[in-house]
Order: sequence, then structure tokens, then C-alpha cells
Amino acid sequence: MATKANSPVVIVLASGRGERFIAAGGTGPKLQAPLAGKPLLERTLDAVRASGLPWRLEDAGHPGMGDSIAAAVRATPDAAGWLILPGDLPLVRPETLRAVAGALAGRVRAVQPQYKGERGHPVGFSAGCGAQLAALRGTLGASSILKAMRAIDAVADLVVDDVGIVTDIDTPQALASAEALWLERSAGP
Repeated sequence: MATKANSPVVIVLASGRGERFIAAGGTGPKLQAPLAGKPLLERTLDAVRASGLPWRLEDAGHPGMGDSIAAAVRATPDAAGWLILPGDLPLVRPETLRAVAGALAGRVRAVQPQYKGERGHPVGFSAGCGAQLAALRGTLGASSILKAMRAIDAVADLVVDDVGIVTDIDTPQALASAEALWLERSAGP
């Protein structure tokens, strides 16, 4: 997808094999597991699309999360930054994506949302982190870059009222809990 001027690109990571999900009794590809009648990954992509931000689905089957992030960053070199969003966070809200993107507009190098004291995703990185992100390899994702940015006080922690930033689906039980939250949210007050 083309980038909008001054907008970071949401990178949706969907290359994982879902090994923890299968080990916990799940069947089939985790990101295709149904959540309220729709594949989990499609629920995540619905939120990304609704945010209005440019995005890229990285699902080429890379060996690790670092490799996936690097490939997506190299494919979007003109982005104003990147929001790293694992594909198994179907409850993240579009307004949270926009808030993380907006927080990158300042002098910070990275932004990490928090829900009730728990850090989550998407983690936002400024364009100045592009070379580091493009060089990532392995399974740890961008945690080393985030740690380095924290060490120089260049990370903004953004408090959000969005349980979706910490509701990742690693087990069938987590999927069932997410579906209950989805249905509760859909029912409204």
C-alpha cells in the first residue's frame, strides 16, 4: 500500500507458524482461526483499515519476527515511521493505532502503548530507526531497538484504554477469551 505523507506505516506481522497455539491444542493456522465468525487476521486487518493509516501485511513466511520486520521496513523506505503490530491482536482499536502514530510526530524515537500498566502493541518507531529495523534478524523482533531507545530516554509510553493492545492470541483459551471480549464490545453498554 502506498504511504501517505507524514504517516507511519502499520506493519502487520503474519509470518509466524503459530506453534504455541498448536501446542496448546489449537488446530489449523492460528491467524485463520475464527473470531466471531471471521478469521482472526481479518479482524486485525479490519482495525488497521479503519485507522486510515497506510499499512503493509508481512506474511511471506520469514524465519523470525526480526526478519519479518526488516523485510517490511525495507519494502517501505519512504515511510515517516512504522507501527509494528502482530497479526494476532484482533481487538486493537483503530483509534489506538492513530494515537500511537500521532505520538510519533514529536521528538521521540519510539512509542509503546500501555493498558493498566501492561505494555503492548503496536510499538511505533520513527523514521530515524529505519536502518536499525531494516537490519533485524531472528526471533526477538525489535525488542533490542526498543531497549536501546529506552536507555536514552527516547521512548514515549502512551497510556490507552484499549485491552486489545495486550490481547494476543497464543492459545485456544486466549482465542475464547478474545471472542468473549469481542462480543461484549459489540453488544455495547
